[in-house]
Amino acid sequence: MIASETPVLAVLCGDTRPPDMRAIEAEAVVRYTDAAGLADALSGADAFFVYDFLSTAVPGAWHAADRLRWLHIASAGVDPVLFPGLQESDVVLTNSRGVFDGAIAEYVLGVVLTFAKDFARSWDLQKQRQWKHRESERIAGRRVLVVGTGPIGRSIARMLRAAGMSVAGVGRRPRADDPDFGDVYASAELSRHLPGADYVVAVAPLTEQTKGMFDAEAFGVMKPGSRFVNVGRGELVVTSDLIGALRDGPLGGAAVDVFDTEPLPAESPLWTMENVLISPHMSGDFVGWRNTLVEVFADNFRRWRAGEPLRNVVDKQLGYVPSETLRQG
Repeated sequence: MIASETPVLAVLCGDTRPPDMRAIEAEAVVRYTDAAGLADALSGADAFFVYDFLSTAVPGAWHAADRLRWLHIASAGVDPVLFPGLQESDVVLTNSRGVFDGAIAEYVLGVVLTFAKDFARSWDLQKQRQWKHRESERIAGRRVLVVGTGPIGRSIARMLRAAGMSVAGVGRRPRADDPDFGDVYASAELSRHLPGADYVVAVAPLTEQTKGMFDAEAFGVMKPGSRFVNVGRGELVVTSDLIGALRDGPLGGAAVDVFDTEPLPAESPLWTMENVLISPHMSGDFVGWRNTLVEVFADNFRRWRAGEPLRNVVDKQLGYVPSETLRQG
């Protein structure tokens, strides 16, 4: 990007505009749009900020992106914008890696403690004004398998290890002596390692290889009474198979923050299962997260204007920022 030019920036934001955009508005012609007006906003745009990262409107409006050079999405996952038109283009794709890592790790620790300490039952008994003594579980020494070894998975591993849990990871490449996981097993060998885990945490990116990876076969080999936590993508899981594993075993419980259909339909059996904790895609959302997303974009916008290397460049074929790039960054 030549700094003397005034770029045109399209911002997909739906009903709510991103906060604190004044500095960027001073440097660019900014076109705020919802899904209906996206094609018009993309025509002649140099850069594209997908602030509404749950929108599925980008592929349908892509034909209008006649001079686009850079697309930034305000999330770590890029599956809403990862389609052949973008993958085959020269448009650089960046994401918001790092914003949600700590918050999601805290969420995972929170649900682990909720299961182990039987908080849900305590709340129910409190409402009934019943004093009923029970024993709870220790989490120290419990085995956790984190499926997905990117930055969020690493943050989860560090948090759980600090709490005394034994953590291993599942990723594309097996390795030993990993600083956060210790052992990392190959994704192709997932079924070999599921039976030994007390908790399985899904945080893998959504790709053709990971879609539906947690199905009846995977749940069927899990340890009786184990718990499943999904903070990755809803489509990592075959929901009907999850329901079956919760109802008939072997799963002892699940905490689910993401679903293949959102909002979760009111008729879903998951709503009424006593061993299920549901949250509405909010595991990474903390007070001030929207401002932080804009700060990440603003830093890359400055770099783009100055011709400097961008942060969080996504490999469009893999669907995430490669670990080699993370080490260089």
